[in-house]
Amino acid sequence: MVSLLLFQTCRRRSPEGDMSDRTIPCLYIVSTPIGNLSDMTFRAVETLKSVALVLAEDTRHSRHLLDRYGIETPMEAYHEHNEARATPRMIQRLRSGDSLALISDAGTPLISDPGSTLVQAAAAEGIPVVPIPGASAALAALVASGLDTSRFIFLGFLPRKGRERREALDSLIAAEETCVLYEAPARLAETLAELVKGGGEGRDAVVARELTKEFEEFRRGTVEELARYYSDTPVRGEVVIVVSGRLPETLDEAALRERAYSLRASGATARDVARTLVAETGAPRNLAYRLAQET
Repeated sequence: MVSLLLFQTCRRRSPEGDMSDRTIPCLYIVSTPIGNLSDMTFRAVETLKSVALVLAEDTRHSRHLLDRYGIETPMEAYHEHNEARATPRMIQRLRSGDSLALISDAGTPLISDPGSTLVQAAAAEGIPVVPIPGASAALAALVASGLDTSRFIFLGFLPRKGRERREALDSLIAAEETCVLYEAPARLAETLAELVKGGGEGRDAVVARELTKEFEEFRRGTVEELARYYSDTPVRGEVVIVVSGRLPETLDEAALRERAYSLRASGATARDVARTLVAETGAPRNLAYRLAQET
């Protein structure tokens, strides 16, 4: 049943619109665990076992994962330094009838990882590109952050320096949506300090570290509080920063707090207060619930 489902989207359609039993080559974009190897999906394992070749960012790193699940499919390195050169050859293999799978070192390929060149080339050739969903550090951090998840922006890694970095930081601070970004542990304190300097000191934020691993950690506070903490606290492991959006100009936190006090004084529960603030003003849920709990 799994194999049938695996190839369902890649069966050849006849001119009359009927699906034949003949499968056609596909490029599979396969998500892999971001830390805990048990997060590998059944479909991902089946896919990697059934394709002709697995394209891996680092074959030595990915070998541990494939060995864990008894996957003996050949691997070939595909990364930012060789993707332009390797892509035409991979497209030729797909044309010749081989299905391929693309994986990154961890998580979902193309999300701050190489692969877009190959996907664009395959799509341009009419070759089916099939996602095999799974782990994503950005989404894992977002959904556990406690911040508003109704609208968010993923920024990946910020530029390291110069005008591009300043513009990226300005955009983050100006955004009304929750922002999610990756950061190297050695640059975490610097990035938080720059957000404070840029005017984001009072924003609610979360630093998520070592997601799904033994020492997974979520540290919550304002940007300023987190900047102060990490200014003299060494950091190890992969880091995701989640920052709440800027309040719309029509919202005034002091006025929202006053309204929350009034509702609580009238006997409303914290949950009812939060729901009322959201309904009346359109305030972000996380802010409404925070104010409701504070009153």
